[in-house]
Amino acid sequence: MAQDIRNLFKEESKVSNQVMPKGHEARFLEKLEAELPQQKHSRPMFRIISMAASIVVMLGLAIGAYTFYEGKETVTPDKTKEMASNLKSLGDISPDLKKVEDYYLANINLELSKVELNDDNKELFDSYVVRLEELNKEYQRLSVELTQSGPNELTVSALIDNLKLRLNLLYRLKEQLKDLNDSEFGQDNV
Repeated sequence: MAQDIRNLFKEESKVSNQVMPKGHEARFLEKLEAELPQQKHSRPMFRIISMAASIVVMLGLAIGAYTFYEGKETVTPDKTKEMASNLKSLGDISPDLKKVEDYYLANINLELSKVELNDDNKELFDSYVVRLEELNKEYQRLSVELTQSGPNELTVSALIDNLKLRLNLLYRLKEQLKDLNDSEFGQDNV
């Protein structure tokens, strides 16, 4: 059973010196084409299905938003202007606090715009949106308190902490979405 490895290499070099017959590659490609037909028609169908799926997702989001906001009190544009003009923000206290508030709000909006929503992560995203809405309501309540009682260290600190918490929540969402995508990608390759 045991063979000398030098003899095996000598035999291998003899085999590799042989030349394939002419036309072998063409015959092989013909047989391959006969066994594996072209699937050119599946691409346009895939595009149509993906567009239809996108439309269904958008309609689902629109219907979900409509049912979510249906029970909410409607605010007229005049009422919104009146409420916004009366509330004080961190920017009304000092220019430095305005920079802090603008920084956090810009980063919150930036992180929200980076989120890629699909069917797989919709439930996770919705749970974070509910929490963000709670924090936004708390921020509005703190703004009312700032307007009514004037600026104090506790209210200003609470407003800044609220903004930090919202931004950290979005970073956590982004990390969980990345982990979810990585785990799905890993399962697809198995």
